[in-house]
Amino acid sequence: MTESGDITDVHEDLVHLARIALSGRAQDVQLFLRRVSKRYRNNAPELAEAITKLLRESPTRSSPLRKGAVAAIPVDADSRLQLVRHETVTELPTEPIFDEAVAPLLAQLVSERQQADRLQAEGLAPTRTVLFTGAPGVGKSLAARWIARELSLSLLTLDLSAVMSSFLGRTGNNVRHVLDYAKSSECILLLDEFDAIAKRRDDATEVGELKRLVTVLLQEIDDWPSDALLIAATNHSELLDPAVWRRFDLLVRFPMPNESAVREAVDVFLGDTLSAQRSWTELLVRVLRGCSFSDIEREVLRLRRAASLTGSDTESALRNILRDRAQALSRPERAELAVHLVRSGMASQREAHDITGVSRDTIRRHVKETQHAES
Repeated sequence: MTESGDITDVHEDLVHLARIALSGRAQDVQLFLRRVSKRYRNNAPELAEAITKLLRESPTRSSPLRKGAVAAIPVDADSRLQLVRHETVTELPTEPIFDEAVAPLLAQLVSERQQADRLQAEGLAPTRTVLFTGAPGVGKSLAARWIARELSLSLLTLDLSAVMSSFLGRTGNNVRHVLDYAKSSECILLLDEFDAIAKRRDDATEVGELKRLVTVLLQEIDDWPSDALLIAATNHSELLDPAVWRRFDLLVRFPMPNESAVREAVDVFLGDTLSAQRSWTELLVRVLRGCSFSDIEREVLRLRRAASLTGSDTESALRNILRDRAQALSRPERAELAVHLVRSGMASQREAHDITGVSRDTIRRHVKETQHAES
């Protein structure tokens, strides 16, 4: 490389260093300096060594210098209520059940944070921003809590739908305060109901101020520091502006539970006593297919409460649950459930009719057809 080329490279590096330094992103400055040190190792070894020495001596996020000043959790100027929910995650009510496509993405996300030094040595930064999408109750918030627990970090949750105000200027200030606080704290920030802003973009009376708020939020995501982790979650990804998607380093789509996941969830929520009755599990799996994890938990816990109140009469409690859930099934699914009840010996044809609403003649015919097909 010519001397002129060297000078040009140095000039560009200094300008870029000044730009990120003025933005206040200390961790990004450190990451860039690691890249510079590696690049100049051959042509300017003394400069590279000097930069490396400074990096070794600089305070880290966990150093006493960083921990000396802990800002107060931001509050709304009028109500004086805290704007975020602060949670120190030490344990979870249940271990999350991740889809086979989701699990490796979350595992790598955690691993990147745990081994950030290895990435930085290669001039790389861990994932800074993540977008979780999926229907309500499929495990997005639980996944954020799981990540926080695995990394031994606090979780800050900002519900954007809750802070949206008719006075959007006030909303903008509140959001900025939360983002500034999260950047200066050792935590994970979860922006819940991320689509709340998108839902309001067609409000003709506030669209100008709302667009400014969206622009500020997107700029904050773009400039999010590499030593912090921001997770946004939405139940309505179709409402997000196309410009939002490319702002995130990682996209994780949470699907509805498949049959295997439903079975695992039923086992977990039934507990040790009731899950031992395998016939119960299979029945619940049949009627809870297509449900979210939160729906499965609600129905199974309702069964356990009813079983606890009725003592030994747990089958009556199960039948009540099956009767309620059967109404949401299609006719073929209800017929399949009725046949299963009869053939498993858990119900007579009359009881199966009472639970599913399928006529006894239809049940009798399907039972014979099933027996014939197996013979």
